[in-house]
Amino acid sequence: MKCLLTVLAASSIGLSGCDQLKKMGEKSVKLESDGDKVAYAIGQQIGGSMKSQDLKINTAVLAASIDDVLNSKPSRMTPEEMQAAMTKMRQDVTAKQELAGKENIEKGAKFLEEHKKAPNVKTTASGLQYEVVTEGTGKTPSASDTVKVHYLGTLTDGTKFDSSYDRKEPAQFPVSGVIKGWTEALQLMKVGAKWKLAIPSDLAYGPQGRPSIPANSVLLFEVELLEISAPAKKS
Repeated sequence: MKCLLTVLAASSIGLSGCDQLKKMGEKSVKLESDGDKVAYAIGQQIGGSMKSQDLKINTAVLAASIDDVLNSKPSRMTPEEMQAAMTKMRQDVTAKQELAGKENIEKGAKFLEEHKKAPNVKTTASGLQYEVVTEGTGKTPSASDTVKVHYLGTLTDGTKFDSSYDRKEPAQFPVSGVIKGWTEALQLMKVGAKWKLAIPSDLAYGPQGRPSIPANSVLLFEVELLEISAPAKKS
């Protein structure tokens, strides 16, 4: 990926090929022109997409392919060969995700069974588990309300996948517009409350998962309910 980013960032000055770019060294890449910034932004998008899909890509080959296109060189693969390679990749990714999803169901059930035994953890009829860290003193939102919250979301192994604290800005959304576990928990909280949630996968993203959340994952959240807004007016 480092070589790819260098290829993209260096394209505006006519450089090509990983061998030449390695001579330049990564430190020589500077984001001075608009073209440099666009190149880097494209590289971030490509890299982010590959990372979110956990693709193991030979970045030197990827850089060479981009170089071939930009310099109108003949393709090293036929369209049929490229299609076959992409189809196999998708099949491999799907198979890997399905296997991980099955394993996560077992891991999640085991985690929740142990977690519910922890002091102060309560379990609702749906399977949602929560612990009250701070009792709120304000009102409790309804499903039609919009709320403002601060939150931290992690997987059961501690991997952080989202945080409004990191963005230094609370999130605002309709109570009924989020995952089921959140919708249920928010309607039990009072403004000013801080809770810890353990949300079963069927109350979260289930087998679909998300780019940073594997299929059938139990999700852990720390949630602070800061404010309730009036329900949005229908147009």
